[in-house]
Amino acid sequence: MDNQRGLILLFVVLGWFSLNSQVLAEPLHQISSETCKTCHKEIYKQWKGSMHGNSSALNDPIHATFYKKVVGDPTKEGVKHKASGKYPVCLQCHAPNAAKDKTTKLDAKPAYSEGVNCVVCHSLKKYNGIQAPNGKLQLGLKAYDYSKDTLQGPGRHSNVGLQKLAAAGDVFGGSGMSDDSKPNPHLGEGVTVDGKEIPSMPMESNPKLMKTSDSCMGCHDQRNNPHGVPLCQTGNEYSVSHSQVNCLSCHMPINDGLADHSMGGGHDSGILQRSVVFDVSTESIGDVIRATAYLKNPQPHSLPTGAPFRNIYMKLTAYDGEGNVIWENAKGHPKDGDSKAYFVYALADSEGKPAMPPTATALGKDTRLKPHEERTLVYDIPSKGVKLVRGELYYNLLWPVLVEKFKHLPEDLTAPTLIATAESTP
Repeated sequence: MDNQRGLILLFVVLGWFSLNSQVLAEPLHQISSETCKTCHKEIYKQWKGSMHGNSSALNDPIHATFYKKVVGDPTKEGVKHKASGKYPVCLQCHAPNAAKDKTTKLDAKPAYSEGVNCVVCHSLKKYNGIQAPNGKLQLGLKAYDYSKDTLQGPGRHSNVGLQKLAAAGDVFGGSGMSDDSKPNPHLGEGVTVDGKEIPSMPMESNPKLMKTSDSCMGCHDQRNNPHGVPLCQTGNEYSVSHSQVNCLSCHMPINDGLADHSMGGGHDSGILQRSVVFDVSTESIGDVIRATAYLKNPQPHSLPTGAPFRNIYMKLTAYDGEGNVIWENAKGHPKDGDSKAYFVYALADSEGKPAMPPTATALGKDTRLKPHEERTLVYDIPSKGVKLVRGELYYNLLWPVLVEKFKHLPEDLTAPTLIATAESTP
């Protein structure tokens, strides 16, 4: 009888291991987003084209340029940050799955090269803030408790509720899967779809993190360089705005019942065009035309925000009846001829001269639009022959000096993007 019970127990254990072998085969953070694509087709497509999906030094040319200068080759193991001699802090945000394994060879696994992939965000469990008890910054994954075996989701559904949503196609991100393809892998069961085995990836509800800005702040709050100079400060800007609108409201809006995983930002012309209110008005005063450019930042962070080398500039031009330019606020870039029309977060060295992010020791001028700020720029233009005054706002991912320095970058990354226009007829 004891032998029979032993055999039965053995068969049960072996059966359990067989059903869950896919789960045990690799850690959650090493699972590629290709696995998620099988069911979440539309969400995967959005994520794949996003900056989250292209955040690593293997995929983002701008980040790669800086990474290679301050760290080294992203395909080599064991490289250290050149200034600190430590494991590259950049990877905590730009390749978090690699950071979990303390590797720097980003092409070793798809989950490393994918940057901020599905399981990065959907395994975050609790946000602890970026201020560590020792006073230092804990950035990226270091700011979180994260789950090693259970995905985190924004909803609050029972198993029965999940099955009903799955049958309706909602859980699967518009995949159009038929009912006979169930059960749902997020209920702790393995699934085979189109001949592909999907491991059991249980999911628990965590709306307090997944539906708030806490899910973003580990990477998007602030970041200092090795000299303690603040580089990215979006979180600080958001805090002083006292806004009750969270990051997801703009960057992950709900479209057709799905949260938009394109997560548009500074690389997205659509979100840039919505980022500012811009108008130009004119008034004739004697022999001059007084042109007033009005700008408003409707966002709860500075404009522009994020990496310090992002900038915006305004060109104001007066034309005659034939379309010829007869006046402009700056002959070239406004940084040289009309500094008030250049909105930028500058960094400096100990002598107050412009400096690059890795070497800056002090802050320079911050002329960006503060959260919810309204600003007017006034110009007196000689009125003779003027038939039209046109204003144009341009966004750049890089300072002009970096555009000149990084000639290897694709032109679509370095060229200015027109984000707003306004005209007035005197």
